[in-house]
Amino acid sequence: MRKDRYSAIKLRKQNKSYNQISQKLGIPKSTLVYWFGDKNWSKNIKNKLNTRNILLFKTRLKLINKTRIEKWEKWRESFRIEARKEFKKLFRDPLFISGINLYWGEGDSVLKNGKVRLSNTDYRLIKVFTKFLVNIIGVPKEKIKCTLILYPDLKEKKCKLFWRNIIKIPLSQFYKTQFIKGKHPTKRLENGICMIQVLSRGIKEKIMVWTDLLYKNV
Repeated sequence: MRKDRYSAIKLRKQNKSYNQISQKLGIPKSTLVYWFGDKNWSKNIKNKLNTRNILLFKTRLKLINKTRIEKWEKWRESFRIEARKEFKKLFRDPLFISGINLYWGEGDSVLKNGKVRLSNTDYRLIKVFTKFLVNIIGVPKEKIKCTLILYPDLKEKKCKLFWRNIIKIPLSQFYKTQFIKGKHPTKRLENGICMIQVLSRGIKEKIMVWTDLLYKNV
């Protein structure tokens, strides 16, 4: 028997993997498989190693997820802290108060989706909220997207041009129009429903904090 085989057996019985034995003794992995592959005692060690590796993997994965969650929460908290500081400066600004009130009443309140989204038929409301996004929060115009929700009898192009002139963004920033099935309501919506949207979890964190602070300071 080769001398290095004795050493390999000894290491294997110490629950060493083929890779570890190969690196330590310079024996090809294929040779180790040939020596030990059909041995029950070696198979038992392999099962132990597999179980251990699975447990190690799960432990590492938990640590990675914990670190990721903590990092993500720290990032979100930075926006909340900033929002609390800014509220003191912006509280007397009519546009700020208008924007928060509009979002409070008409906006998407689901925090996790990260979408600052507001829908309405009133062009004045949409125009004020757009100014709030641009002038108060500092959202670049190219980040603002729009979706129209129309009844089938409305002309899509005409409606898009109308809302483009209100929001002042190019048609390339309009998403695919959504059409409502059914009859037009008695009170006609001449230009449909305009949904204005900015994708930003950070901004949404701020708006949620501002809404809460506004409620507490009324």
